[in-house]
Amino acid sequence: MKTKLMIAAACVLAATASPVLAQSKVVTIYSADGLHDGSPSWFGNQFAAFTKETGIKVQYIEAGSSGVVDRLMKEKSNTQADVLVTLPPFMQKAAADGLLEHFTPTGADKMKAIDKDPKGLFYAMVNNYPNFIYNTKVLKAPPKSYTDLLDPKFKNKIQYSTPGQAGDGTALMLQAFHAFGSKQAGLAYLGKLQVNNLGPSASTGKLTALVNKGELYVANGDIQMNLAQMRNNPNVQIFFPVGPDGKKTAFSLPYYVGLVTHAPHSANGKKLIDFLLSQNAQKDVSVTAGGFPVRSDVHPTDENFKTLNKTLEGVHIWSPNWSQVLSDLKKDVAAYNQAISKN
Repeated sequence: MKTKLMIAAACVLAATASPVLAQSKVVTIYSADGLHDGSPSWFGNQFAAFTKETGIKVQYIEAGSSGVVDRLMKEKSNTQADVLVTLPPFMQKAAADGLLEHFTPTGADKMKAIDKDPKGLFYAMVNNYPNFIYNTKVLKAPPKSYTDLLDPKFKNKIQYSTPGQAGDGTALMLQAFHAFGSKQAGLAYLGKLQVNNLGPSASTGKLTALVNKGELYVANGDIQMNLAQMRNNPNVQIFFPVGPDGKKTAFSLPYYVGLVTHAPHSANGKKLIDFLLSQNAQKDVSVTAGGFPVRSDVHPTDENFKTLNKTLEGVHIWSPNWSQVLSDLKKDVAAYNQAISKN
């Protein structure tokens, strides 16, 4: 429903905007789902504030992490978007495919080097971590381990977004590789998990409502999105299962933002990126989005920020090599599809 509403709003804008408005007072953003979740949402707040300050209306199109990049590629000869927001490794793919233009936002000097592409093609905007969610009414406690998710009671009650299509789904595959010590062992586990998996899902965001209703007991997600969604989904809680070594692990999975090559409203795109990375916008990241700000001069003290840090207590953080992930992605997704086809 949310995606339909966003597209409908865009259609109304396109139908009613004057030629002058269409040329100078619009900016189009293609984004992976997550930052428009919740009521209020971080994107909703920031877009409204941006329009009030600049007079530029934001046309928002949402899809899965891979879907927004695929759409950009299809439109490469007739670019429609000005700004791209998505997760790794899909932002790295967009950069490799020539879909992003060099741009140094105001405030980039307040960001860590790890949060900035060395070529200046994209920047972390909201820091985040992949996780799992469960229904607290159906399950008295979250599954303790990855192995627990193989229990027959979870048959058709687990669903996760599809690796290669969704950022969180791809993250789940990478996390399985890491937790089980190798790609081969991780794929073997995902093959077993497929027995309980309800089926593929191109987007992660819609799974939360299904968990909340008890149609699913467990799904994958990420801290930012799920924390924002939990305001309207009271039966949902976050958890991290332990791997065979007894450790809970996760890795940083930021929402990246970049300027689209040959953007039809490039100047407006730059203004929007500057705005989203501004100190005021970043101060609202933990409060409203439930994510971690990327600026070194923003020091949150709100309850959400405390919850975020408490959620990550005892979780060992590791760092993927995103260049290698991108290089191996096609092969790894093919191996994943082969592994799950056996069940």
